[in-house]
Amino acid sequence: MVLYRILPGIPCLEIRLKNRWLLVELIPVQTSNPNPTLTHLDGQKVWAALRQSVLNNFGDVGWGSVGLSITVKYYSPITNICIIRVARDHHRIAWGALTLLTAIEGTRYIPNVIHLSGTIKHAQLAAISHNREVVARYRAQAKTPSAYQDLYDEYLQTSSIEIEALQD
Repeated sequence: MVLYRILPGIPCLEIRLKNRWLLVELIPVQTSNPNPTLTHLDGQKVWAALRQSVLNNFGDVGWGSVGLSITVKYYSPITNICIIRVARDHHRIAWGALTLLTAIEGTRYIPNVIHLSGTIKHAQLAAISHNREVVARYRAQAKTPSAYQDLYDEYLQTSSIEIEALQD
């Protein structure tokens, strides 16, 4: 993102806002409850839980430093991965809040930061590659060959298109 400001005596000054992109997998914790109620997550619920984690662990100062820049740009309910954008100077606060996050709307999750990137392009490439690994794991658990046409192929195509369409 580039902002232009005209300052007195200086015709035009270009200011570039630097971001970091976190690729995070939210792993649901298996409970001993025979009837688990899984929460259907979306980007807003992840953002709200992350906001609460920042406030609980870093206080108003922590939220003041990351609050304006933190956004959940992508969330996949199938693979439970999300791409989060945060300002470069304060990405460690967001990462720490993610690490300390334990539950989202009453459902326990283990957040796993898979990749940290300086550009959205590298975060997209890491997300697509991670999606392929997760689908390969699902196929191995189901004991289906990789040449078998199933819903996972369709998911890989649609998720790749969605991830590549993300804009900064």
